[in-house]
Amino acid sequence: MLQLPDSPPCMKTSVSAEESYNLCRNLTAKYAKTFYLGTLLMSPEKRRAIWAIYAWCRRTDELVDGPAAAITTPETLDDWEKRLESIFAGRPGDDLDVALVDTLDCFPLSIEPFRDMVNGQRMDLFRSRYDTFDQLYIYCYRVAGTVGLMSTSVMGIDISQNSAPWNRNRQLYVPTEEAIALGIANQLTNILRDVGEDARRGRIYLPLEDLARFNYTEEDLFKGVIDDRWRALMRYQIARAREFYTKAERGITFLAPDARLPVWAALIHYSRILDRIERNNYDVFSQRAYVPQWRKLGSLPLALIRAQVL
Repeated sequence: MLQLPDSPPCMKTSVSAEESYNLCRNLTAKYAKTFYLGTLLMSPEKRRAIWAIYAWCRRTDELVDGPAAAITTPETLDDWEKRLESIFAGRPGDDLDVALVDTLDCFPLSIEPFRDMVNGQRMDLFRSRYDTFDQLYIYCYRVAGTVGLMSTSVMGIDISQNSAPWNRNRQLYVPTEEAIALGIANQLTNILRDVGEDARRGRIYLPLEDLARFNYTEEDLFKGVIDDRWRALMRYQIARAREFYTKAERGITFLAPDARLPVWAALIHYSRILDRIERNNYDVFSQRAYVPQWRKLGSLPLALIRAQVL
């Protein structure tokens, strides 16, 4: 458990901001290869900030979904939130925090999406079922939609899109809802991909109201039953996820030009996981749907075209 005092701690690291960014860069390159390649086309300032945000988000997620998740308690997350407050006060707790502190000096990031993400991890400590999609949406927003809000503040907005004749009399449009939608879509995709893994941990993220709609039971899910009911249920869930991807696409054009490619790459890659689930005949119990590395790299040309044209 993280042990932090009530007051913000003093700096516990002597690494430079550049060294810290390199640590975040390595973490991003290791766990988000396709997205990382896209960030290389951003300005140096933006790419480093995105690496810092990614590193913090990954570490936060691993508190409840990583190797040490078994020892995570509500107090662990309380301490992590105190550490977050210290970061926003300019006091990093370790080497990786240094980069995020520096990012906060360069970009107008709000602490609220970061707090919301911690609250999403708290939900995982206490909930293993969601009765309705509205309940699940709150969870998805907290653990993934928040990433869109954090990232948009760094990626920036294309002023030329907002100054077009049809937009001249309107306020600057920031694609906040679309950014959240991409996070929701990604998390729904994760949920569908990981149904079997989550079931083995006693968790069901598919809304129970949807299981009932297709006359599919929790017992069926834990047994890994794949039949017409299950396939209909999965088609319904996949269609919902794709609706969020479609909404997200509409906002990318408003992002700064150098930010569009990595967002398109991430969207295309994650949406192809849904394609893979379909190809696997909706078997998410005995095989994990994944996109091979060559196909991830193959997403980049399509992402580049969309980033330039759409």
